[in-house]
Parts: sequence; structure tokens; C-alpha cells
Amino acid sequence: MVPIMSLWLPILISAVAVFIVSSVIHMVLGYHANDFKSLPSEKAVLDDLRKHNIPLGDYVFPKANSMKEMGSPEFIEKYEQGPVGMITIMPSGTPNMTKQLLIWFIYSIIVGIFAAYVSGRALPSGAHYLSVFRFAGVTAFIGYGLALMQNSIWYKRKWTTTFKTMFDGLIYALFTAGIFGWLWPAM
Repeated sequence: MVPIMSLWLPILISAVAVFIVSSVIHMVLGYHANDFKSLPSEKAVLDDLRKHNIPLGDYVFPKANSMKEMGSPEFIEKYEQGPVGMITIMPSGTPNMTKQLLIWFIYSIIVGIFAAYVSGRALPSGAHYLSVFRFAGVTAFIGYGLALMQNSIWYKRKWTTTFKTMFDGLIYALFTAGIFGWLWPAM
């Protein structure tokens, strides 16, 4: 068993590596460029939405306020007429990614902490590189990729987008696993 505090270096270095790799994936490789489509008649839709001054938040339409209402003929008719969707209203203004990037880095540290915890409980100091790689990698993949399937199951996100993002999670997990294996404490 390896104490989690003994693994602070691989936790931090793997978070930095994931941050850099994710930046390359999203800014250089470009395979996420078609994850979202533009709205048809975007200007008209945005002009209309502005009139309603919708507060920030997540919305679904049509929305039933109870299970009973969901089964009503009126709600079913709204659902069949469409459109049916979900929308997230974010703050207006020039995009500033600083907060999201900081939260992403903190999230990468949290995934590293879980990888350290699981690996540290399963393996002793001086464990073989591949054993560390396996435990840290699987744990990191769960954190970075596996739960993303819920977005396609429940929120109808395109499966291709989910699989691309899960592939990103696999890459992040492989970097995390490699760094943990490399920096694992000796006997």
C-alpha cells in the first residue's frame, strides 16, 4: 500500500500532461469541429430568444411538470408536434475560457487523486510499471471517459461525439497511467 501523499508528483504531472494533451486535441487536431451544428435561421432564432430574456440555466422543451402531465394527451401532442430539445443558456459576452480551463485542470487533479488512491491501495512501493499503468489507467479512464455515455443515453447527444470524447478520455488515461508508472515510488 502506498500513501496518497507519496503520489503527489504523479498526480500533478499527469494533470499538467492531460491539460496540454487536451489543448492539442481541441486546438490543433480539430476532430471535434463538427460536434455541434449551427441552427437553421440562426439569426432569427437568436433574435427571438433575446426577446424572452431567458435566465442562465438548462432547459428542456416541451417540459412536463409531473409524470401524470407527461402522459396527458396535451403533452403528448406537444411532444409529437415538436420541436423537442434541450438547451443550455450561458452568459452573453466575449468568451473567456480562463474559468473553464482552471476547472478542467482541477478536475484533472481530482481524477489523478482517484487514480492514486486506487493504485496506492492495490499496489506496494516498487510495483512493476505495467501493474501501476493498468490500475491508474483504468481508474483515469473511468474518470475521463466512461461516464460520458450518459450524455447519449439520456440527453440524446450524438453517439459519434460521445465516442470521440471517450477516445480523448482514453488518451488522457494513457498519459496518466504512463506518468504514474514512471513516477511510482521505489521500494
